Amino acid sequence: MSIYDSQVVVYVTYQGTPEDRFDREHYNNVHLPLVMHSWGKYGLLNVTAFYPAREETGTVAVCECIFRDEAAMEAVFSSPEVPTVMADVPIFTDLTPVRVRAQLL
Repeated sequence: MSIYDSQVVVYVTYQGTPEDRFDREHYNNVHLPLVMHSWGKYGLLNVTAFYPAREETGTVAVCECIFRDEAAMEAVFSSPEVPTVMADVPIFTDLTPVRVRAQLL
């Protein structure tokens, strides 16, 4: 069993239209560093943002969050830093983030 076998991946997606407000600069330069600073100590290993190649209705942005393991993911989402991280969301978008856990097959 490798270290990667215990890792948990969660995708945070933002669904909308090209007209919806989503400040990529703030997301990349402020929000993602805030997420890592707030939750790295609990076992969040990495966050990466992805954006669709074309501007159309659907997925506006995806963030891949990689956690050390199940316990780390649970610690992050129940941590006292959650309100601080979530308070930053309305600064870069009006869209509601949706969390989806990846399933290994």
